[in-house]
Amino acid sequence: MKVTYYGHSCFGVEIKGKHLLFDPFISPNPLASKIKIDEIKADYLLLSHAHGDHVADAETIAKRTGAMLISNYEICMYYAKKGIKAFRPMNTGGSFSTPEFTVKSVNAVHSSSFEDGANGGSPGGFVISSTEGNFYYAGDTALTPDMKLIGEEHKLNFAMLPIGDNFTMGYKDAIIAADFIKCNNVVAMHYNTFDLIKIDVAIVKQAFEKAGKKITFIEIGETKEI
Repeated sequence: MKVTYYGHSCFGVEIKGKHLLFDPFISPNPLASKIKIDEIKADYLLLSHAHGDHVADAETIAKRTGAMLISNYEICMYYAKKGIKAFRPMNTGGSFSTPEFTVKSVNAVHSSSFEDGANGGSPGGFVISSTEGNFYYAGDTALTPDMKLIGEEHKLNFAMLPIGDNFTMGYKDAIIAADFIKCNNVVAMHYNTFDLIKIDVAIVKQAFEKAGKKITFIEIGETKEI
């Protein structure tokens, strides 16, 4: 499965020729200044919650590409009022399938509101299942025992977990989360974008190695086969 990192918590994942884009915060991010958002492919646009550092480029990309927006009901209705035509509202625990993959909405412990004060619904994450593999996109979340349900229901190939601390779980809790979801192959996200979520990558790598787990740091703009 090809995974491209666009900075912060934004990833593009290609499954059976279709492009899934998660939480696009690109144009306001100085670390992603070399990314050309007009060239990003998206057939499906998945938003975990409504905070600006996860939805900044959502409207622009959705209108350009015609991608189907997948998110909670409140977020979908918010963008419907802005002219987005293709959307699939969901809520925690629900799932639906496309010809290429199945997406399940799972719990996240965080908050969710738009910068204009509009209701962003409940925050969440996504489990994506396909014949090419399964993965968990956690969104912004604290460590929660609900993650154990993911490990019981799904056999994951990898998991995208926040590790920056302060606004989400830090790397120590991410190691525990990997145990909960029964997946030792972690892709790092939500770190180093702002001063409040700065980490020491070497220390994090050492901690994961000591715990018998793999953590991958993808460079912004880089594509990896995972």
